[in-house]
Amino acid sequence: MMQNTFNDKYTAARIIRKIKSISGKRKIKLMHVCGTHEQTITKNGLRALLPENIEVVPGPGCPVCITPAREIDKAIYLSHSGAIITTYGDMLRVPGGNSSLAREKAQGGDIRIVYSPFEAVEIAKRNPDKNIVFLGIGFETTAPMTAEVVKNAPPGNFSVLCSHRLVPPAMELLLKGGYDIDGFIDPGHVSTIIGTAPYVPLSEKYHISQVISGFEPLDVLMSIFMLLGQIKNNMAIVENEYIRAVKPEGNLHAQKLMRDVFEPCSKEWRGLPVIPDASLKIKPEFSDYDAEIRFDINPRINSEDYGAACGIDCPLCGNILKGLSNPADCELFGKACTPENPVGACMVSSEGTCNIAYRYGINQI
Repeated sequence: MMQNTFNDKYTAARIIRKIKSISGKRKIKLMHVCGTHEQTITKNGLRALLPENIEVVPGPGCPVCITPAREIDKAIYLSHSGAIITTYGDMLRVPGGNSSLAREKAQGGDIRIVYSPFEAVEIAKRNPDKNIVFLGIGFETTAPMTAEVVKNAPPGNFSVLCSHRLVPPAMELLLKGGYDIDGFIDPGHVSTIIGTAPYVPLSEKYHISQVISGFEPLDVLMSIFMLLGQIKNNMAIVENEYIRAVKPEGNLHAQKLMRDVFEPCSKEWRGLPVIPDASLKIKPEFSDYDAEIRFDINPRINSEDYGAACGIDCPLCGNILKGLSNPADCELFGKACTPENPVGACMVSSEGTCNIAYRYGINQI
C-alpha cells in the first residue's frame, strides 16, 4: 500500500534511475495488452519519464475495442426480432456494420445496460414472455461470470450471445506475425484468473520477456525495470510483479467454470484476423442457452452486408490495436471522432487507446 505522495515520488525516482542505468542505447519496444495499464501510463505521464530509446505501446487489450462489428450486428438482428438485449454500458456505442446498439435503442429497440449477467437473468425472470439475450463480452476476467450463469440453469427465456476472447492467443498472433516486440507487460486482471502458466509457452517459443503487472504507476514502472533486466541478460521468462493479487495457479474455480461451459473457437477480432482458438463458444451440452443456435443467427447474417472489420469509417483502428499506429496518426481523431461521437471502437470505452489519448493528452502516446 502506498504510504504518501512524497514516498511515492521518491520511490518512482529510484525506479526511473534504475531503468536508465540498464536501458542501454538500442531501441526497445514493450507492449501491454490491458486498457487499465494504458490509463495508468497515459494519465500519469509515464512515457515521458522513460529514456528515449524505450517505447511502450498499447496492444489489443480493450475487450470492448476488439469486439467485431459482426457480433454487434447479431445483437441488433435479435433486437429487431423482438428480443430484449442486455449488455455492458460501453457496448452500446460500439459501431456495427451500419448501426450501433445505442442507435437502435434510440429508435425503439429494447436494449438495456446491466453490470453483470446475473442482472440479465433477473430481467428474464421478470419478463417470462420475452426472450432475454445477454451479449457477453470480455476476456478471461469476465468470462467466468457468464459461465456461472449458464451452468446454473437460468430461465428458459434467457440466452447468451457469446463474444468472449482469450488474451494469450492474441499475443501469440502478434509474435507469430513478426511484430517488433521485445517484451510484454502482461495484464493483471486476466492473470488473476489464468495465473502465470499460459504465458510460459510464449516465452519459450518466441524468446519473449514478460512481466505480469499491477495497475499503480509504481507497478508499471517496476514491471518495465524487470523487463529491461531480462532483456539485458538475454532472458525470456514470465515474472510476476503483481504478487499481491496474482497467484501462479490463478483462480482455479473460475478456470473450471470456463472449462465446463466454454470451448475455444477461431473467430476474427475487430481490426485483427481470425485468431486460432482465441475466442470462446458455448459447449453443445449448454446449447439451449446459446443465442446463435437458438435463433439460428449465422445463416441470417450475410457478412457482405457489413462494413470494414473495424466498423464504420475508422481507417486506423486495426493498426492502433496492433500497436503500429498512434491515435494522432488518424485524421478523424479529436475531430470527427470523439468520446461523445465515436467513429471507431477505440474511442468508445474508457479503456480504449483513442479514448484515453483524447482524455489525458495525445502527447503521452
